[in-house]
Order: sequence, then C-alpha cells, then structure tokens
Amino acid sequence: QRHSGVALLLPHGYEGQGPEHSSARLERFLSLTAERNIQVIVPTTPAQIFHVLRRQMHRPFRKPLVVMSPKSLLRHPAAVSTLAELADGGFRLVIDDPRPPAGASSRRVVLCAGKIFYALDAARREHAYDDVALVRVEQLYPFPTTELREALARYAGAREVFWVQEEPANQGAWSFVLPLISPLLPSQTKFSYVGRAEAASPATGSHTIHEAEEAAILEQALAR
Repeated sequence: QRHSGVALLLPHGYEGQGPEHSSARLERFLSLTAERNIQVIVPTTPAQIFHVLRRQMHRPFRKPLVVMSPKSLLRHPAAVSTLAELADGGFRLVIDDPRPPAGASSRRVVLCAGKIFYALDAARREHAYDDVALVRVEQLYPFPTTELREALARYAGAREVFWVQEEPANQGAWSFVLPLISPLLPSQTKFSYVGRAEAASPATGSHTIHEAEEAAILEQALAR
C-alpha cells in the first residue's frame, strides 16, 4: 500500500558511441506499462525536463517516472529554452512543429520522440523540405491520444504519416505506438516506419556506420 514516486533519468540516444551508450532499453519499459502504472517520457528541451520533474513533485499522487535523456542534448545548441518557457506553462505531452508548413500544404507528417527531432529539423532546413511537418511525442505512456489527434488534425491534407526513430525496428517505441496511432489516422493515409532495420544489438560500434545509418533515416523520412 505504498506509492512510489521514483524518477529515473536514463541516458538514451544514438550518438555513434556503441551499444552500451545508446540504449536504456526504452522498449522494455514500454512493455511494462499498463493500467496507467508508470510514466515514460522522452523530453527534448530543458523546460520539458524541468516541468516534468516539477510535475512529479506537485501531483497529488505518486507514480514512477522514466525519463530518456540523451547526453548530447546537454550541449546541443538547438536544445534550449527561454526563461519564460521555464517560468510559465507546464509539461507538454505533444509538441507541434515550431515551423509548420504554410496553410494546408503539408505533404507528410513525421512523428518522432527524442533527439532525432533535431537531426530531422536541421535536414529539413538544409534541403528546404518545407512541406513536411515535424511533431514530437514527448510522453509515450500514458499515451497522449487526445493531444496527438489534435496535432494531426492540423495537417489533414498530408498523404503520409511516418514514425521516425533512431532505434532498430525491433526496439524503441515503434511496436508500441503502431496500434495507438493507426486509429487516429484517416483510412486513406499511409502510416509507415522509418528507422534502422531490425538488429540484435542496440547500436553499431562503428561511428562511420552510425553516420551512414542516420543519413539514410533522414533521407527516407524527408525526401520527396
């Protein structure tokens, strides 16, 4: 009859440093989720981390919190928050595109969680893929169905929706989100996976191979 408010901050991100550096086994934590028993978070900004920890302390109940927090976001020049973002508001379950396609011109919606967003955003700007919307799912469990449905409704003209992740297909969040996101999409909308192929290891030990794999992910996720 005791409640646990334990918070786990686990390094998790694909940075070309090998298997042990790359995976906190996100898929294993997601496989443990049911009946709103724990919280699994993949925040992408300092404000998000601050607000989720603040939320953990101020809620009138206690449930374990699992935070996937890659080391590279500690120094990433784009992973910043203003003082206003830290002082006001709260944790956002879904973060819509900061630079959404104009009007109804979105060709594709890319859904992702974690630091892969910054690589996608940089590649989108470099190659001027202005008709691709990037939406971040910051909380994977409990899954933000309502918030994601509202975000997707803003891009009703999109013909494709991709789930993009750094992890291999048999790891990460793909198998978890597939049955949750599919019912939110119109029947004519194509929903596909973009990421690394299935693998026994969490990540390659070669930085060169890592860079080639990431480049292929970005190309497949954004290219026309």
